Amino acid sequence: MSQSLSVDRVISTAPADYTVLIDVFGALFAKTENTLLVAGSDEPFYQAARSSDDCHQVIFAHGFFNSALHEVAHWCIAGLKRRQKDDYGYWYAPDGRNTEQQRQFERVEIRPQALEQCFTWACGRSFMVSADNLSGEPGSTASFERAVHELTLRMLDDVTLMPPRGRQFFDALCEQYHRPLAAWHDQIKQTIRTRLQFLQQAFPDYSVSEEIEEL
Repeated sequence: MSQSLSVDRVISTAPADYTVLIDVFGALFAKTENTLLVAGSDEPFYQAARSSDDCHQVIFAHGFFNSALHEVAHWCIAGLKRRQKDDYGYWYAPDGRNTEQQRQFERVEIRPQALEQCFTWACGRSFMVSADNLSGEPGSTASFERAVHELTLRMLDDVTLMPPRGRQFFDALCEQYHRPLAAWHDQIKQTIRTRLQFLQQAFPDYSVSEEIEEL
């Protein structure tokens, strides 16, 4: 159902190098937040520091560039108490979720995926919303995708809506990839609006609202 959003003139065709993300993240947060971004060999995981001599680790899946951006988005949103717990203290329901489990998943995923989308555009890459539930109903998935895109538009219009660490990382990515927001803002917004128009026409009766938990 979801499709990859891209604009030829603003999307990089160069190979995605996740080590750049590791370096940018480390320069910002290794000392200030005692946290590192780490390429994992398995599923993504947030590992809280085991001792005062240890550091927190945002571990992304299989060395995938997009997974790194997604996990950083979650970390940027998680509050201090959450960041003292492995995987922020959440229990993850795998693919095959029932309708209510999927709706709950979507409500808490809107904000991270909107922030991830901002990061992705800053890197000059294409983006695809992930409902992460292959057995889900297409209408529900469309409503989730709409909610992600709508929040992304608001964040790009007003970057203060990003969480503080998310704004830091976003700005650093724009600088790293020589992509100031003003250079691609309007074209990307039009791309997102075009996708939203399609979704609204195809699935007008579905809706999902964002759930922002106090972290």
